[in-house]
Amino acid sequence: MNQPAQQQEVPGVEKKLDPPADHGETSYRGSGRLEGKVAVITGGDSGIGRAVAIAFAREGADVLVSYLSEDEDAAETKRWVEEAGRRCVLVPGELADPAHCRAIVQQAVDEFGRIDVLVNNAAFQMSRESLDDIPDEEWDYTFQVNITAMFHLCKAAVPHMKSGASIINTTSINSDKPNPGLLPYAATKGAIANFTAGLAQMLADQGIRVNSVAPGPIWTPLIPATLPPDSVTEFGNQVPLKRPGQPAEVAPIFVLLASDEASYMTGGRYAVTGGTPIL
Repeated sequence: MNQPAQQQEVPGVEKKLDPPADHGETSYRGSGRLEGKVAVITGGDSGIGRAVAIAFAREGADVLVSYLSEDEDAAETKRWVEEAGRRCVLVPGELADPAHCRAIVQQAVDEFGRIDVLVNNAAFQMSRESLDDIPDEEWDYTFQVNITAMFHLCKAAVPHMKSGASIINTTSINSDKPNPGLLPYAATKGAIANFTAGLAQMLADQGIRVNSVAPGPIWTPLIPATLPPDSVTEFGNQVPLKRPGQPAEVAPIFVLLASDEASYMTGGRYAVTGGTPIL
């Protein structure tokens, strides 16, 4: 079943998404797998980030949610986290600013005393038909938000992480199968996969695990905000399951990678792609 043709202003908001996305609000059941942990989640106001925040909270974690400017979406995420009996701190701001990345980490430390899990999930994309259509500043901004911010966040967070801590980076099926219409975004996602694999080796002696999750087409506000209406209508039809995934279907792998059960899992890239293989 196709989605209705629709468009939103960047970065997109949940209330305009048709049909609404499923973040696990009524379905996710926790079992104490993250009890007492503290997590920082960028892009946690909506989409995959909201689903991860809800799942983490129901597994027993307190969370700091970083987001750009979508206050209403962020407040809804906070409501679900607090309904699960956990604390939620909201931090709006621009990840393209290295100082803001460092401020996010500092606020988490000030509020919670430590960081056990860092989820680098926020991303920017825009669809363009040709190389000439990509503005120079858009190329630079995509890299600043998607990969450079990840460097600054990790660099700031690692000194506050102990052995057993986990860093989880959201890459994409585009890291393996780049969509030419999303050239800057796809390039950053390849960089994230490489960054993750290298950082995992660098931090192994400290006992900090680093992994990435590679989603395929997941139904989030970013889709109608950055793709043309005809692409939105057909979104997800290209994968073997013939539909877009829901954020709730991505969150469980984040829970596993954040948990102590994944103690021997580091340097990996895990596909949630609706059946499309990645190498």
